[in-house]
Amino acid sequence: MTHLVVMEGDGIGPEITEATLGVLRAADQAFGLGLRFTPVTIGQASLRANGTTLTQAAFEAARDADGVMLGPVSHHEYPPVEQGGINPSGALRKRLDLYANIRPAKTRAGIPPKCGVPVDLVIVRENTEGFYADRNMFVGSGEFMPTPDVALSVRKVTRQGCIRIAEVAFDLAMRRRKKVTAVHKANVLRVSENFFLDCVREVGARHSAVAYEEVIVDAMAALLVRDASRYDVIVTTNMFGDILSDQASEISGSLGLAASINHGADHGVAQAQHGSAPDIAGQDRANPTSLIGSAAMLLAWLGDRRKDNRLHAAAAAIESALDRAIADPQGRTRDIGGTLGTKAFGERVAAMLDESAARG
Repeated sequence: MTHLVVMEGDGIGPEITEATLGVLRAADQAFGLGLRFTPVTIGQASLRANGTTLTQAAFEAARDADGVMLGPVSHHEYPPVEQGGINPSGALRKRLDLYANIRPAKTRAGIPPKCGVPVDLVIVRENTEGFYADRNMFVGSGEFMPTPDVALSVRKVTRQGCIRIAEVAFDLAMRRRKKVTAVHKANVLRVSENFFLDCVREVGARHSAVAYEEVIVDAMAALLVRDASRYDVIVTTNMFGDILSDQASEISGSLGLAASINHGADHGVAQAQHGSAPDIAGQDRANPTSLIGSAAMLLAWLGDRRKDNRLHAAAAAIESALDRAIADPQGRTRDIGGTLGTKAFGERVAAMLDESAARG
């Protein structure tokens, strides 16, 4: 039995979550996964009902589950934290120690990459430190105003954080094309960024089979536009990874296709890369590919932890079904040139899983 907590979030979250659940139910039926889903309210619905966007009960449900499906949240529209406006994504990353944010950028058949050549890279982003003020302090915020005219942000970089994200990157590269690129700004942030690089080099020295290089972040932004196909695994700190992963996903085809998982040693959370898109919420226009792909990543992560080939097979089957659905122009959502809505696209991907199971 695999227990997944489902937090549908805000905006388009409920729609893409429902489409994703349909795909997961089809995978469960096809591969005998024993999936059990528990809906847990977060975000604006929780704020209205409970006075907070993330209750203690909701956090405990996520903590105790085998994995979490997290829809996009409109945290920029929330009230201040002291008025209940907790960012569920940031809070879960901090409290569950989800230190690795894995964001693939891969060109899918029929969707031309914007750099002119197919892309298949993964950005491994440190997820709990850096400049992200909602998660880089034990107590309080990493952002503050000592006077009405001065605003300060603290950047935290630790040896533990750098070593473990580097280990994730090199381990992943060993299963891919055996190349790691560390992205940094050590020419300006000479202390913290060189500290990060020293840690990555230390881990790299234990992986002689993996090619290693270092690129300054502003150069990387340009190089991704020129030819993102040059890169395999990119490892970087929190803010740089957040920015570059959106850029890489759009270059590879579309941000709407970009999957993502946040994980630590004990917990995993599937989360779409994109935001909550409140302007199209409730209109059956959202592309659920990102969250469906993220769910596949969560199954694969659970498969690694449990050494369960059924979970791996289900994850691969979902990815294959997404590829086949998107390759057919008539099978796409409208944002990428098709005609289908959110619900119909999810049903199409689920039906492809059913067909694969019927063929044996």
